[in-house]
Amino acid sequence: MEKVLRVLNDLERRGFITRYAIGGATAAMFYSEPILTYDLDVFIFLHPPQGKLISLAPLYDHLKSQGYKDKGEHIVIEGVPVQLIPAYNALVAEAVEQAKEVTYKKIKTRVLRLEHLERMKRRPLSKVVQKLFQAKERRRRRLARLSFPEKIRILVEMQKMAGAIRGMAHRKSPSPWKI
Repeated sequence: MEKVLRVLNDLERRGFITRYAIGGATAAMFYSEPILTYDLDVFIFLHPPQGKLISLAPLYDHLKSQGYKDKGEHIVIEGVPVQLIPAYNALVAEAVEQAKEVTYKKIKTRVLRLEHLERMKRRPLSKVVQKLFQAKERRRRRLARLSFPEKIRILVEMQKMAGAIRGMAHRKSPSPWKI
Protein backbone atom coordinates (compact mmCIF):
# COMPACT_ATOMS: atom_id res chain seq x y z
CA MET A 1 0.00 0.00 0.00
CA GLU A 2 2.86 2.40 0.81
CA LYS A 3 4.25 2.05 -2.71
CA VAL A 4 0.84 2.78 -4.23
CA LEU A 5 0.52 5.94 -2.14
CA ARG A 6 3.98 7.06 -3.20
CA VAL A 7 2.97 6.61 -6.86
CA LEU A 8 -0.28 8.58 -6.31
CA ASN A 9 1.59 11.38 -4.54
CA ASP A 10 4.12 11.44 -7.38
CA LEU A 11 1.30 11.72 -9.95
CA GLU A 12 -0.01 14.72 -8.04
CA ARG A 13 3.45 16.27 -7.64
CA ARG A 14 4.14 15.87 -11.38
CA GLY A 15 0.78 17.37 -12.35
CA PHE A 16 -0.85 14.31 -13.94
CA ILE A 17 -3.64 14.78 -11.38
CA THR A 18 -4.33 17.89 -9.34
CA ARG A 19 -5.74 16.12 -6.26
CA TYR A 20 -6.80 12.64 -5.22
CA ALA A 21 -8.57 10.91 -2.34
CA ILE A 22 -9.07 7.27 -1.51
CA GLY A 23 -12.70 6.18 -1.56
CA GLY A 24 -14.75 3.02 -1.57
CA ALA A 25 -14.25 0.14 0.85
CA THR A 26 -10.68 1.11 1.66
CA ALA A 27 -11.79 4.56 2.83
CA ALA A 28 -14.70 3.00 4.72
CA MET A 29 -12.23 0.79 6.62
CA PHE A 30 -10.73 3.93 8.09
CA TYR A 31 -14.02 4.40 9.95
CA SER A 32 -15.16 0.80 10.45
CA GLU A 33 -14.16 -2.82 10.55
CA PRO A 34 -12.24 -4.41 7.65
CA ILE A 35 -14.35 -4.76 4.53
CA LEU A 36 -13.63 -7.22 1.76
CA THR A 37 -12.34 -5.42 -1.30
CA TYR A 38 -10.08 -6.39 -4.14
CA ASP A 39 -9.16 -2.97 -5.44
CA LEU A 40 -8.40 0.58 -4.40
CA ASP A 41 -10.83 3.28 -5.56
CA VAL A 42 -9.08 6.61 -6.04
CA PHE A 43 -11.15 9.66 -6.92
CA ILE A 44 -9.14 12.25 -8.82
CA PHE A 45 -9.17 15.78 -10.15
CA LEU A 46 -7.62 16.23 -13.57
CA HIS A 47 -6.56 19.47 -15.20
CA PRO A 48 -9.51 21.01 -17.06
CA PRO A 49 -9.76 19.37 -20.50
CA GLN A 50 -9.12 21.35 -23.68
CA GLY A 51 -12.45 20.21 -25.13
CA LYS A 52 -15.50 18.61 -23.59
CA LEU A 53 -14.04 15.12 -23.16
CA ILE A 54 -11.93 14.07 -20.22
CA SER A 55 -9.09 11.74 -21.12
CA LEU A 56 -7.22 9.46 -18.77
CA ALA A 57 -4.81 8.54 -21.60
CA PRO A 58 -1.90 10.77 -20.48
CA LEU A 59 -2.19 9.43 -16.95
CA TYR A 60 -2.35 5.77 -18.06
CA ASP A 61 0.42 6.30 -20.62
CA HIS A 62 2.68 7.67 -17.90
CA LEU A 63 1.89 4.78 -15.54
CA LYS A 64 2.49 2.23 -18.31
CA SER A 65 5.84 3.89 -19.07
CA GLN A 66 6.72 3.21 -15.42
CA GLY A 67 6.02 -0.52 -15.96
CA TYR A 68 2.48 -0.72 -14.59
CA LYS A 69 -0.13 -2.72 -16.52
CA ASP A 70 -3.78 -2.05 -17.07
CA LYS A 71 -6.23 -4.84 -16.31
CA GLY A 72 -9.85 -4.17 -17.19
CA GLU A 73 -10.94 -0.96 -15.49
CA HIS A 74 -7.84 -0.97 -13.25
CA ILE A 75 -4.19 -0.10 -13.47
CA VAL A 76 -2.17 -2.49 -11.33
CA ILE A 77 0.26 -0.42 -9.26
CA GLU A 78 2.74 -2.37 -7.16
CA GLY A 79 0.42 -5.39 -7.16
CA VAL A 80 -2.72 -3.44 -6.18
CA PRO A 81 -5.55 -3.01 -8.72
CA VAL A 82 -6.27 0.74 -8.64
CA GLN A 83 -9.34 2.32 -10.19
CA LEU A 84 -8.73 5.98 -11.03
CA ILE A 85 -12.13 7.69 -11.11
CA PRO A 86 -12.41 11.34 -12.18
CA ALA A 87 -14.75 13.37 -9.97
CA TYR A 88 -17.98 12.82 -11.91
CA ASN A 89 -20.43 15.11 -10.12
CA ALA A 90 -20.58 17.94 -7.58
CA LEU A 91 -20.85 15.60 -4.59
CA VAL A 92 -17.74 13.63 -5.56
CA ALA A 93 -15.86 16.87 -6.28
CA GLU A 94 -16.81 18.16 -2.82
CA ALA A 95 -15.76 14.84 -1.28
CA VAL A 96 -12.31 14.98 -2.90
CA GLU A 97 -11.87 18.65 -2.00
CA GLN A 98 -12.80 18.04 1.65
CA ALA A 99 -11.06 14.67 2.04
CA LYS A 100 -9.40 13.96 5.36
CA GLU A 101 -5.60 14.18 5.42
CA VAL A 102 -4.08 11.09 7.01
CA THR A 103 -0.69 9.46 7.32
CA TYR A 104 -0.21 5.82 6.42
CA LYS A 105 3.18 4.43 7.48
CA LYS A 106 4.75 7.91 7.28
CA ILE A 107 3.18 8.66 3.88
CA LYS A 108 0.64 11.46 3.64
CA THR A 109 -2.55 10.72 1.77
CA ARG A 110 -6.25 11.60 1.81
CA VAL A 111 -9.39 9.54 2.41
CA LEU A 112 -12.96 10.56 1.77
CA ARG A 113 -14.84 11.58 4.90
CA LEU A 114 -17.49 9.22 6.24
CA GLU A 115 -20.33 11.66 5.55
CA HIS A 116 -19.34 11.81 1.88
CA LEU A 117 -19.03 8.04 1.60
CA GLU A 118 -22.55 7.68 3.00
CA ARG A 119 -24.01 10.36 0.73
CA MET A 120 -22.29 8.89 -2.33
CA LYS A 121 -23.84 5.47 -1.65
CA ARG A 122 -27.35 6.96 -1.77
CA ARG A 123 -26.88 9.15 -4.84
CA PRO A 124 -27.87 8.00 -8.35
CA LEU A 125 -24.79 7.26 -10.44
CA SER A 126 -23.92 8.57 -13.88
CA LYS A 127 -23.97 6.02 -16.72
CA VAL A 128 -20.17 6.03 -16.94
CA VAL A 129 -19.82 5.35 -13.23
CA GLN A 130 -22.56 2.70 -13.40
CA LYS A 131 -20.46 0.91 -16.04
CA LEU A 132 -17.39 1.11 -13.81
CA PHE A 133 -19.27 -0.40 -10.88
CA GLN A 134 -20.78 -3.09 -13.12
CA ALA A 135 -17.25 -4.00 -14.22
CA LYS A 136 -16.24 -4.17 -10.55
CA GLU A 137 -19.17 -6.50 -9.86
CA ARG A 138 -18.09 -8.78 -12.73
CA ARG A 139 -14.59 -8.85 -11.22
CA ARG A 140 -16.02 -9.73 -7.81
CA ARG A 141 -17.87 -12.66 -9.38
CA ARG A 142 -14.65 -13.87 -11.04
CA LEU A 143 -12.82 -13.61 -7.72
CA ALA A 144 -15.63 -15.52 -6.00
CA ARG A 145 -14.71 -18.48 -8.22
CA LEU A 146 -11.12 -18.59 -6.89
CA SER A 147 -10.03 -21.61 -4.90
CA PHE A 148 -10.54 -21.41 -1.16
CA PRO A 149 -6.76 -21.36 -0.42
CA GLU A 150 -6.35 -18.39 -2.77
CA LYS A 151 -9.24 -16.59 -1.06
CA ILE A 152 -7.58 -17.17 2.33
CA ARG A 153 -4.27 -15.79 1.01
CA ILE A 154 -6.09 -12.66 -0.18
CA LEU A 155 -7.95 -12.38 3.15
CA VAL A 156 -4.66 -12.40 5.09
CA GLU A 157 -3.28 -9.64 2.85
CA MET A 158 -6.46 -7.64 3.44
CA GLN A 159 -6.11 -8.16 7.19
CA LYS A 160 -2.59 -6.73 7.03
CA MET A 161 -3.78 -3.69 5.06
CA ALA A 162 -6.78 -3.13 7.33
CA GLY A 163 -4.60 -3.31 10.43
CA ALA A 164 -2.37 -0.57 9.09
CA ILE A 165 -5.38 1.58 8.16
CA ARG A 166 -6.98 1.12 11.59
CA GLY A 167 -3.63 2.06 13.11
CA MET A 168 -3.94 5.44 11.38
CA ALA A 169 -7.11 6.01 13.40
CA HIS A 170 -5.26 4.91 16.56
CA ARG A 171 -7.47 1.83 16.87
CA LYS A 172 -6.15 -1.56 17.83
CA SER A 173 -6.73 -4.20 15.20
CA PRO A 174 -6.63 -7.98 15.54
CA SER A 175 -3.45 -9.59 14.22
CA PRO A 176 -3.56 -11.08 10.72
CA TRP A 177 -3.85 -14.83 10.62
CA LYS A 178 -0.50 -16.58 10.64
CA ILE A 179 -0.95 -19.31 8.08
